[in-house]
Amino acid sequence: MAMSGGREDGEPMMEMNMTPLIDVLLVLLIMFIITIPIQTHAVKVDLPSNTQNNPPPIDAQKNKVSIDAAGTVAWNGVPVDDMTLRQYLDQTTQMNPEPELHFQPDPNAKYDVVDRTLAVIKRSSVSKLGFIGNEQYFNDF
Repeated sequence: MAMSGGREDGEPMMEMNMTPLIDVLLVLLIMFIITIPIQTHAVKVDLPSNTQNNPPPIDAQKNKVSIDAAGTVAWNGVPVDDMTLRQYLDQTTQMNPEPELHFQPDPNAKYDVVDRTLAVIKRSSVSKLGFIGNEQYFNDF
């Protein structure tokens, strides 16, 4: 039984045998996977606390959404975010008769904020919407 360790001319084999190296690496990988502690899949959520601030009431006749120059959206004078605005709008669409919604953006408000707010109003299916303050642009055109 003839074994050859290299070429046919009897020279020694110069390549490294990779099989034992791969075996050792696989064993180490399995050991690391087994020893890693089990991760808990808890999602930490900051829940809102119960505050004494009463939400601004929804008027049965008319409500006003305004945007100031800094881009703050306000519902009847109280600052709100988009989600709260959508909740108030959904409540008004359920009322019978539906109250009017007056929309008053500041002339210096960013178009981005005004557009985003109008998109929220449109998605809530408000049927009575009026723009307030357009008379200030009468002499501009």
